[in-house]
Amino acid sequence: QLGRQVRVVDDSNRPALQKRAGVPADLSSCHTAIADGMAFEGHVPIADMKRALATRPKGVRGLAVGGMPLGSPGMEVPGVKAQAYDVVAFGTGGRRLFARHGS
Repeated sequence: QLGRQVRVVDDSNRPALQKRAGVPADLSSCHTAIADGMAFEGHVPIADMKRALATRPKGVRGLAVGGMPLGSPGMEVPGVKAQAYDVVAFGTGGRRLFARHGS
């Protein structure tokens, strides 16, 4: 929860919510979080969320993890090697690699 109060919204029109949050359609995923005006899409690690919120990179509106990579938050399986996956920053500055996780 990042030390913040959380409000869960089960929005039946997720694409509209994602569009309002500035999430590119091809990066849309199963979960969308909005914190302090930034969007976090998919299984983004908390450490990456905290770093983005603390540093507020210029031109970045949010972070996204495409798909459901094995080993990402909520997708851990004991005894199974994590997949490598990227956290992508998106916004007015375009897209760029924000972090890389896994092997």
